[in-house]
Amino acid sequence: MAPARPEIDPELRALLDDLPLMSELSPEAVEQMRRLPSAPLDALLVGRAVDRRELTIPTPDGARLPMSIFSPGGADRSTAAPCVYWIHGGGMVMGDRFSQIDIPLEWLDLLGAVVVSVDYRLAPEVTGTTLVDDCYQGLLWVAGHAGELGVDPARIVVAGASAGGGLAAGVTLMARDRGTPVIAAQMLICPMLDHRNVTTSSRQYSGGPGVWTREMNEYGWRSVLGDLAGEDVPVYVSPAAAGDLSGLPTTYIDAGSAEVFRDEDVDYATRIWAAGGQAELHVWAGGFHGFDALYPEVRISAAARRTRKDWLARVLNPASGTQAPPPSAVVPEQAINSPR
Repeated sequence: MAPARPEIDPELRALLDDLPLMSELSPEAVEQMRRLPSAPLDALLVGRAVDRRELTIPTPDGARLPMSIFSPGGADRSTAAPCVYWIHGGGMVMGDRFSQIDIPLEWLDLLGAVVVSVDYRLAPEVTGTTLVDDCYQGLLWVAGHAGELGVDPARIVVAGASAGGGLAAGVTLMARDRGTPVIAAQMLICPMLDHRNVTTSSRQYSGGPGVWTREMNEYGWRSVLGDLAGEDVPVYVSPAAAGDLSGLPTTYIDAGSAEVFRDEDVDYATRIWAAGGQAELHVWAGGFHGFDALYPEVRISAAARRTRKDWLARVLNPASGTQAPPPSAVVPEQAINSPR
């Protein structure tokens, strides 16, 4: 008998019925999804005063990582801005730096944040720590070029969704252990944290089609771990395996009650508290994996996004007790600068 599952929010349920769902991933399915168009970035930028810059940076092994930088257009450059370093989702095997980019672009609008998104290499073409190493190299570049970017190096937030949330947690552990760079906060949105797949929620979402099932999760982890198993799995790849969660920056974690990652995310927050750290945890009743990215217009999604924004405002502007005003007004499409 299949285990009982929490009910999906009624508004989401009606929309989910029209979404093509899968039970498992295969190399062929991943390749097909990789060929799908990226997020409609131009449409997202219409009506926003945004300066956009595209560049690549080198990695120690000779690869080059594309990064996109979105800065508030018309902002007062005499005051350094906060920065959100964004790591996209996609189960470690798909996605690009424009995936889910609408989420941090809202923070650019509302908080005046510079958004930097990194295109880390994907599994199974690379395995082990390569993905998280790529993300760490991008973060080092941002911290090292804070002045050029107009960024306050003391207000860099590492954020990501799903696999990107897990990589954000891994990058934060790596920065803690290496002593650089300074991370003001980490925002982990429905993060993929634990390769072991042993929780109640992972078993609840097995054996049937879904947005992200236990079987799909196992495929993603096999792809990134390769032959690594047991104690050989680096904690930077699977942060839930870390024995020490002390010394981390203030943390935001959220998940849906109706998803694979629910229990590992709750456990991660609990262990941060146990280590004396600060974490804010939200489990959205009736939310499935990635609900607010897929359907931002429904009430539960709007609440999740609003709550994240309010938390970021508190973290980035603690002295004022209020969020920073938007740096610029909505402007015509022609005000958006082209990549340079």
